[in-house]
Amino acid sequence: MTDLARATSAEAAGARLVLVPVGSVEQHGPHLPLDTDTVIAEAVARGVAEQLPGTWVAPALSYGSSGEHQSFPGTASIGTEALAHVVVELVRSLRTWADRVVLVNAHGGNLAALDASDEVVWVPCRTESVDLHAGLTETSLMLHLRPESVRLELAEAGNTQPLSEILPAMMAGGIAAVSPNGVLGDPAGASAAEGERVLKAMVADVLERL
Repeated sequence: MTDLARATSAEAAGARLVLVPVGSVEQHGPHLPLDTDTVIAEAVARGVAEQLPGTWVAPALSYGSSGEHQSFPGTASIGTEALAHVVVELVRSLRTWADRVVLVNAHGGNLAALDASDEVVWVPCRTESVDLHAGLTETSLMLHLRPESVRLELAEAGNTQPLSEILPAMMAGGIAAVSPNGVLGDPAGASAAEGERVLKAMVADVLERL
């Protein structure tokens, strides 16, 4: 794995694969930091790159499409249209010197932008055990990746209904319409060990997709 930001221009020439982590800056309940999705995307990208010699990891694209979280202070969203333009231009630029560019996405709100152009290839940070938002899984991942930023004393359950049941209300009024504290799930029982397990599963899933 090579960190693109630390490389020189000459070193980057002829790269075989560049992974671009894509996250967001948005509320993650009262206990997780705003950059949770970005931290996870970066970790998955680095985990994948460590197993694929010659792979580069680009600096993360931290601002995403998070309009559904806009009712909560701290959320910083650029919206679907802007993100779609950004990722196309970014991929075009990287492809002038890299054979292949794949975006590694950790925020569901980015999907419409990532699917807007055939020029953009992306993979999700996903496993079957992942809950919806700021619950046990994301809390466990952050306890593993950056425990000092997790405020477990503030952790509390949010709306634990399946997405299919809350989606209409969420689409109409955002996350706040279905969860006053911004959590979709329950962080109770989260642990660094579970976070390590989930991260390994996410990395394995992305490796299989690639």
